[in-house]
Amino acid sequence: MIKAIIFDFDGTILDTETPWYYVFRDAYREHGVELPLELYAECVGTHNGTFNPYDYLITEKGLPIDKEAFKARIHRDHMELLSKQAVREGIIHYLDSARSAGLRIGLASSSDRNWIHTHLELLGIGHYFETIKTSDDVKNVKPDPELYLQALDALGVKPEEAVAIEDSPNGARAAAAAGMGCIVVPNELTRLLPFDPEAGYIHAESLSHIDFEDLIARRL
Repeated sequence: MIKAIIFDFDGTILDTETPWYYVFRDAYREHGVELPLELYAECVGTHNGTFNPYDYLITEKGLPIDKEAFKARIHRDHMELLSKQAVREGIIHYLDSARSAGLRIGLASSSDRNWIHTHLELLGIGHYFETIKTSDDVKNVKPDPELYLQALDALGVKPEEAVAIEDSPNGARAAAAAGMGCIVVPNELTRLLPFDPEAGYIHAESLSHIDFEDLIARRL
């Protein structure tokens, strides 16, 4: 029986990731550079990737760009796109169902604490989560399992008693490395990324396609 659900945030609860790619892609094109999805994918769901989208035009392409001005522009454009985004389909139903069923609910994100708490407050869903672990709490972010292991410890459950809700390969790898089951609900961007076909993740278009009762009874 499942006793806890731990959610990723970026791309899973709110699709912040697709807008990030679009604003970087458009900014790169203004400088005559294409941003292949497979290159950008290295930083999706993690901060430990080899690709840094803020530095690439400067360090790899040698362009005379003011990094701070570039970063400010990217964040401004991203927030404009993000303002049009809503919580992804099925998320609220799962949060309500988990709470009604007495399950422990956590959040584990590679983003920083300020980013997560700001958006949870804007979305009005922060009260659902008993524990929130972010990059401020760990040495290594996803795909390292440390975020999930800390969340499991805070909730007082074993890995086999919990399931992770993820959207990206890096997040799914982190959940698997922590010994958890994982439901992958990729978004517009991450559905184009390669997931490990041998990992045994449950894939769905959204949580609306996964019966909650079947999940907690391990009938999936």
